Amino acid sequence: MNQRHTVFVDGQEGTTGLRIHEYLAARPDIEVLRIDADKRKDVAERARLLNAADVAFLCLPDAASREAASLVTNPKTCLIDASTAFRTDPAWVFGLPELWAGQRQAIRASKRIANPGCHASAFILLMRPLVDAGLVDAGMGVTATSITGYSGGGKKMIEQYEAAALSGGDPLLRSPRPYALGLAHKHIPEMMAHTGLKVAPVFMPIVSSFYKGLCVSVPLHLSALKPGTKGEAIQQALARHYEGERFVRVMPLGDPDTLTSGFFDVQVCNDTNRVDLFVFSNATQVVLMARLDNLGKGASGAAVQSMNVHLGCEEGLGL
Repeated sequence: MNQRHTVFVDGQEGTTGLRIHEYLAARPDIEVLRIDADKRKDVAERARLLNAADVAFLCLPDAASREAASLVTNPKTCLIDASTAFRTDPAWVFGLPELWAGQRQAIRASKRIANPGCHASAFILLMRPLVDAGLVDAGMGVTATSITGYSGGGKKMIEQYEAAALSGGDPLLRSPRPYALGLAHKHIPEMMAHTGLKVAPVFMPIVSSFYKGLCVSVPLHLSALKPGTKGEAIQQALARHYEGERFVRVMPLGDPDTLTSGFFDVQVCNDTNRVDLFVFSNATQVVLMARLDNLGKGASGAAVQSMNVHLGCEEGLGL
């Protein structure tokens, strides 16, 4: 019988926290500690539960996550933080087991794990293998576009879109909406830190009127890559890097199903913890694409996966 572990979710009413609870609900090896509704802002009660847990998920804004982390005095408590607060902090391990060969061991050994951002996960899984293989120079400037469902904006945005759908109001919400036009999206630091890129990517996220699903696309000129690089070499580099990975699927070069339909389906990975990676190319250009469920591998699923790795559970348990 599996060892039973205690888990606490600080921020259990948010989108990520609720989804983590769903993942854990059917787990006989997990005892979920819950805070009474009237004590959710009681610092002493939160501290008690944080320190009583084997694993505590922090599903909070950055400042609140830093406060919560400061409350933990039990050296046995593992924190998995879903905010941006610690994703480039060298004292915290990045919670992306597929990052490189040593990442799982780092996650197992650490008591401080920073869960990746949704856009960043897709971008990093595309670019890190290509930088490591020397196909993309670390000093190269790249651009990336991400289209995502509105659930990525959290409770307020979800309420806004769903109210508009019911009332037929606010026509602005019916079309895709680019945002982060100040060119300083909060995921950019981790997109650099965990790919090895030295130049900040020009990143354009777009939110649209579907609930969940996310796709990051990165266009490249082959002439800017390692001399002689073709689409085949890029696809093969990704396939080698993720060989044997259960949650990363590298698709055939110029995925025939996508080319036949003529359109890319952003939502195919919804309700999974899977990432699909694609390479589309011609003689001079290539477009890299990664799709995932922004609430799954892009948030709560990734957090539970890291918990499983840390605790020594089967990695896909509950996912």
